[in-house]
Amino acid sequence: MFDINDLITALSKLPGIGKKSASRLTFFLLKNKDISGNLLTILSDVIINIKQCELCGQYTIKNICDLCSNEKRNKNKLCIVEEQNDMNAIEETGSFDGIYHILMGAINPLSGFGPEKLKINELKSRITKESFSEILIATNPTIEGEATFLYLKNIINSLSPSIKISKLATGIPMGGSLEYSDKLTLTKAILTKQYL
Repeated sequence: MFDINDLITALSKLPGIGKKSASRLTFFLLKNKDISGNLLTILSDVIINIKQCELCGQYTIKNICDLCSNEKRNKNKLCIVEEQNDMNAIEETGSFDGIYHILMGAINPLSGFGPEKLKINELKSRITKESFSEILIATNPTIEGEATFLYLKNIINSLSPSIKISKLATGIPMGGSLEYSDKLTLTKAILTKQYL
């Protein structure tokens, strides 16, 4: 039998939730049984019924998600992202009309997270079976993201050298100031400068 402290401990394991927030959530849920009952039903249903799309890997209730089955998407363009949240962020911009492949992480040798733990075999299979003309590798601008980018670039080049590979540009955000930019961001901005 679990008690209140067990619920607080469980909630505090969620990302962005500390002990105090977990405690507030616990007491809110206990006071509002209709909300907590509804949350329990939804959470249980989602955990049981959600699976990953057989093509891109995003969470869905279907075997093939709505994005992958959408005939209006450009099936010759692939965007590789680390996580579904990254895909969602790109989709919100409305600037990419292709399809996706979610790696489910990034290479991080220090944490024991190597390429074998990512959905790279599935990516290789897609590259050999589907006809991509362009692949955008949209990994995060971190050491892990850069390592993953280089690893993927080598794989794609070895499987299909004719595929055009691109990555997200990095640099100073709109409204930013050169004076307050860190050296790495400023260096990236200079290296990815645009010619007019």
